[in-house]
Amino acid sequence: MVKPSAWASHILVESKSEAIQLKQKIGKLKDFQKIARKKSSCPSSQKGGDLGWFRQGQMVPEFDAAVWETPIKETSEPIKTKFGYHLIWVHDREDQ
Repeated sequence: MVKPSAWASHILVESKSEAIQLKQKIGKLKDFQKIARKKSSCPSSQKGGDLGWFRQGQMVPEFDAAVWETPIKETSEPIKTKFGYHLIWVHDREDQ
């Protein structure tokens, strides 16, 4: 069986407080992409944080869980992983 896939973008920062402050500035996707380009420490920042499509289970567990729990076209709460704190924008999901 093929695992479901999702298309998401993220912003990666060092602290929860910074993630909270950034989340308050995001209203729509354009805001998210602009902040990702300026603030995210991930190489995906060059693409506005876009990670493209990926299968369930491909990302670290905390990130993966948040992608499946966050409503589509909304910003997640700050998610802590071994890399830092993420804000995730879920563009779309396919349950296969």
